[in-house]
Amino acid sequence: QVKLVDSGGNLVQPGGSLRISCAASGFTTDSYAVGWFRQVPGKEREGVSCTNNWDAVTYYADSVKGRFTISRDKSKNIVYLQMKNLEPEDTAVYYCAARRRGVLFRTCQLQPSMYDYWGQGTQVTVSS
Repeated sequence: QVKLVDSGGNLVQPGGSLRISCAASGFTTDSYAVGWFRQVPGKEREGVSCTNNWDAVTYYADSVKGRFTISRDKSKNIVYLQMKNLEPEDTAVYYCAARRRGVLFRTCQLQPSMYDYWGQGTQVTVSS
């Protein structure tokens, strides 16, 4: 059974840093891509970053480039999102998602509809 568990969300001051985690179980993660998404009430879920576990290619939304870093601990089956220089606009529920590599999914994308498995979300609040 595929399962993703998000954790690490917290209240952070503007300019601060936070690392959130996505722990995967129930599948061989080497053949999967993992993405991080975020959502605020009343808005659509948006892609933040993603990585291909098979070749470590990464993508970032323009709004987080240079501030966020996605990484993976293969031994623990955990994908992290390190966030620096956080801004109030980064406040959202953050979700990780996964999809298996395939003919129709050759590299990770920042489109939520492309993913099959989702974590439960973790709240990140940036406020003074």
